[in-house]
Amino acid sequence: MLHEFAARGSIARTADALGYTPSAVSQQLAVLEREAGTPLLDRTARSAGLTDAGRRLAAYAERILAMVEEAEADLSPPEGLQLVRSGEVEVAIVDDWTGRMSAYLPSPTGPDGPEGTDRGHGVLSYYHLVRDPLVLVVARGHPAAAQDRPVDLRALRNESWLAAPAGEPSRRAADRLLAAVGVTPPVPSEFEGLGTVANLVARGLGIAIMPRLSVGAYERRVVVRELPAGLDLARDVFAVARTASVVRPSVAVIVSALRGAARSMSQRVAPPEPPDGHETSGSAEPL
Repeated sequence: MLHEFAARGSIARTADALGYTPSAVSQQLAVLEREAGTPLLDRTARSAGLTDAGRRLAAYAERILAMVEEAEADLSPPEGLQLVRSGEVEVAIVDDWTGRMSAYLPSPTGPDGPEGTDRGHGVLSYYHLVRDPLVLVVARGHPAAAQDRPVDLRALRNESWLAAPAGEPSRRAADRLLAAVGVTPPVPSEFEGLGTVANLVARGLGIAIMPRLSVGAYERRVVVRELPAGLDLARDVFAVARTASVVRPSVAVIVSALRGAARSMSQRVAPPEPPDGHETSGSAEPL
């Protein structure tokens, strides 16, 4: 409420933005003042404004809210997990850039899950499908497409970079990777959907760092380069189901089919580097 008040300048507008009554906002801000031990609002009969202490605390509130949003984004994708947990869907495919979901996999694997693998013991069971690394994607004919030369991200600093919108998990991962090698490229052109990014790269309109599986149907029109050793940032893709539902044949067969498809996909998207300097022609649908 303090953050909204600082942005909107009045209790009435704050109440309208948050869906409360002005009286409720005023009371809650008064509680905050008592907890802070100092006046935060300078009230008059007709208006209210922030005191110096109020402005300082509002600045902290903005930072705290930003950290909360960052934490929520870091723990995404929550929607699929919530749908499975609530029983609205039987199985969800979710990706994880943090490595946290791998901690939910039992070790060693037991014989009680589909195909005897990765059975969880909590409300949800997690089944690892594939590890999907970030790769450099360039158009055929681009200098960085030459397989006889290692990828040098610093040399590509001033290229036309294409990316998913800021805040998307793949974009955050790509930004972290570039920052790790000291590359600060120009502000990239942002596009919704990694398929769109791959299509634009294929047309020679820029280059991108994106998950390998997202290249998808554009496989034959672009060149995919593995990143230098040590830059092994990747997402892990999981199938998630309620543990109580995994014993049902209909759910077990879905999970088994997903695992089989993931094995086949992994073989297609991770071919050995060909000796003649050309990419292989296998393709995979976007995940």
